[in-house]
Amino acid sequence: MAKFLQMPTQTGKIGVFDSGVGGLTVLREIMEHLPAESLLYFGDTARVPYGNRSQSELLRFVREIITWMQGQGVKMVVMACNTSSALALEIVRAEFDLPILGIILPGARAAAKAGRRIGVISTVATAQSNAYKQAILEASPTAEVWQVGCPNFVPLIEQNRIDDPYTRAVATDYLKPLMVANIDTLVYGCTHYPHLSPLMDKILPSSIRLINPAKSLVSAMAQELDVLGLRNNRVKPEIDFYVSGDPDKFAEVSGQLMGFTPKVKPVSLALLEGLAIA
Repeated sequence: MAKFLQMPTQTGKIGVFDSGVGGLTVLREIMEHLPAESLLYFGDTARVPYGNRSQSELLRFVREIITWMQGQGVKMVVMACNTSSALALEIVRAEFDLPILGIILPGARAAAKAGRRIGVISTVATAQSNAYKQAILEASPTAEVWQVGCPNFVPLIEQNRIDDPYTRAVATDYLKPLMVANIDTLVYGCTHYPHLSPLMDKILPSSIRLINPAKSLVSAMAQELDVLGLRNNRVKPEIDFYVSGDPDKFAEVSGQLMGFTPKVKPVSLALLEGLAIA
């Protein structure tokens, strides 16, 4: 088990990571609802997308990122990636001695409360894991769940093609089986997908409830911070951005998604790949 390199403190940063810009949807929720917390965001843009990776690859990536974050002194890690949460969360929780939160369980519980005919759009890996289906049925055994893997969404969002007519055509095709199933609730089973909300509003009937698991995740974070006595009361929090790929490209895309252009620092893959669990 990896131990803290330093004891966590209330003023320590919360580490948030994803394969790219998707986790910014989680970061926005944290900034809004936990505004005193300092944050460290890492986008693994050199290895995006995660949705077509094997479990062994993802587990290695996640171990490297958490080990690096631990070296930065974070007090908590948030896996703002459904694929990582589905395939690696329980394993790394047993290996690292710090609080690590995933996004699937909070999202599944919110969906189970919202409806009974539930659609989940996600990466192919998350869909194949059945993590959402299992978690939803555990919370609501009478619910019906349909899952659709959407492999093209993440690359299109990372390329900032949200308003591209091709993206709308792709989304319409992905949503077709869920519409046929007459779902009443749709879960964004990938943190990238809330960036598509304006497009979804144009395609889906207004009667379908949209679930962004990030909202429920932030509530779980607040509870965990309070239980551990780690909630921060700092007036001027700090937010640092890091990526494993091109920082300028990430800054450009995230600036359009976030409404401000962050200063982004690079973290080399060689450094990450040199980190290992003792």
